[in-house]
Amino acid sequence: MGKRNGLAKRNKNSDGSLARSADVAPVVVDAWDDAARALGPLKLSGDQLKVFASIDGSDDEPWDVMLQSLALDESSALKLLSERTGLAYEQEPKLTDSASRFYELIDPTKARSVQIACIERDGPTFVIATSRPMQPSVFTMLEDELDAPIRIVLSPRAAVANLINRGYEQRGDLVTEIVEDIPLDQSAIESAAGAIGKTTDLLAQARQTPVIRLVNMILFEALRRGASDVHVHPMEERLAIRLRIDGMLVDAFSPPLTLAPAISSRLKVMTELDIANRHSPQDGQTTVRIGSKKIDIRLSVIPTIFGERIVLRLLDQSNQELDLDAVGMAKPMQTKLMDCVERPNGILLVTGPTGSGKTTTLYAALGRIDRASRNVMTIEDPVEYHLDGISQMQVNTKRQVTFATGLRSLLRQDPDVILVGEIRDPETAQLAIQASLTGHFVLATLHTNDAPSAIPRLLDIGVEPYLVTSSLLGVLAQRLLRRLCTTCQGTGVHNGEKCETCFGTGYKGRLAAHELMLMNDTLRKLTSERADGVTLYEAAVDSGFEPMKVDAMAKVQQGLTDEAEVFRVLH
Repeated sequence: MGKRNGLAKRNKNSDGSLARSADVAPVVVDAWDDAARALGPLKLSGDQLKVFASIDGSDDEPWDVMLQSLALDESSALKLLSERTGLAYEQEPKLTDSASRFYELIDPTKARSVQIACIERDGPTFVIATSRPMQPSVFTMLEDELDAPIRIVLSPRAAVANLINRGYEQRGDLVTEIVEDIPLDQSAIESAAGAIGKTTDLLAQARQTPVIRLVNMILFEALRRGASDVHVHPMEERLAIRLRIDGMLVDAFSPPLTLAPAISSRLKVMTELDIANRHSPQDGQTTVRIGSKKIDIRLSVIPTIFGERIVLRLLDQSNQELDLDAVGMAKPMQTKLMDCVERPNGILLVTGPTGSGKTTTLYAALGRIDRASRNVMTIEDPVEYHLDGISQMQVNTKRQVTFATGLRSLLRQDPDVILVGEIRDPETAQLAIQASLTGHFVLATLHTNDAPSAIPRLLDIGVEPYLVTSSLLGVLAQRLLRRLCTTCQGTGVHNGEKCETCFGTGYKGRLAAHELMLMNDTLRKLTSERADGVTLYEAAVDSGFEPMKVDAMAKVQQGLTDEAEVFRVLH
């Protein structure tokens, strides 16, 4: 490919063209369009290529910079590069035993820093997976260190990181799959604790089989009980491991406090964080397999006075119910919502607190859009779901990819429908509104308590009233209610014993309660007058708007939840 795909930094003339040097042939500015066409399905313009070398990071990580310019999610871009170059693309490459020689010869720190991992050895050739294809010097170095030829396979970053973790752990004859199929109880914890050595080497400690087994059992138990989050909370005299199940945080286990550093180190190794850094917050992610399930794990760790507090967000990719019926939306409301979503332009907001299922509802609505005839694109933080036919872009503040900059790039990709993960600031709000006024349909989330409050919130952010009245189609607000367990009918007891389906809570799973406020002339007039939320709420009710509690009580009447749960969530 040449240095940075032939885009090595050189001296530039004042007009931006490359300067002639003694050993480098001149590049004429007019040839940038020809160079762009040579990229085939990787649709970069000549102007984008022209400024490529001046973008921060283009020397060190040119592929990451190109992803920003393409405004594509990583998988889609790698597939297009595969089509253009003939290099194989594998979404989830499988590690084979024949790859072990690679992990003996190549330093793990180096492999992680340049994102390379070996899949297998095909005769004398090492088959190498990478998420950074534009680093020819690395591949040359690799052939020298392996003293063998290599064949490149393109794979997403998460898949390569997973291969790296598995490869180096297998070299140490350690457990790499979460295959524990036994419930985690106090005796299992004590057994694992007794087998964990007292080494002070953090990396050695993280790779001890008992530590790996203990962490695997915790993760397996969390998934078995349907937890969305795992909290590892060190206190003064004990270590609490708590699970968030159906929105409620419950104490699950209490391992010895001495295990806290070992558990922390293991989770950091899994998510490729700095295990020696115990004094500043860190964030990481990884993907694991539990049987046939693929689980995305996002880890956050912060230092506290009693040790590192860790929270893991678990997302089961094999258990995505992206359907409006599945989230509990009533049929009449579905009809009204889809009437908005099928409009050619305008903006629809979904509001509610963090963890209220806003993104799930948005994707359920997107799933009903004809993605063959409409170009659907998203900017999210993070990307939680994957739908065929949608181009997804993830916020990356380290690379200056914010909601605002990402949305600005998406607008150059000829979109029909745009999903904005969250409106957080005036710039993002203005861009989303402007996009909805220029022939695009925009879906976005906003943090407010109810649907009518979305309008004052937009005005507070800095959006002018006339822009809101011109673009806003409606606001959907929602909360999540726990479903009554169908096995024990909400009693927590089945056949005289604690219900194993809901673990005695009486609830299993969740559904959403909604309220949908559609804009009308009265609400537009009040918006132009900057009316407060109470006035807007009363006007919406007079126009037929039904508050969320009406939908919630209808679900009580249907036997889906109970009044105690409605009171807990909506009182």
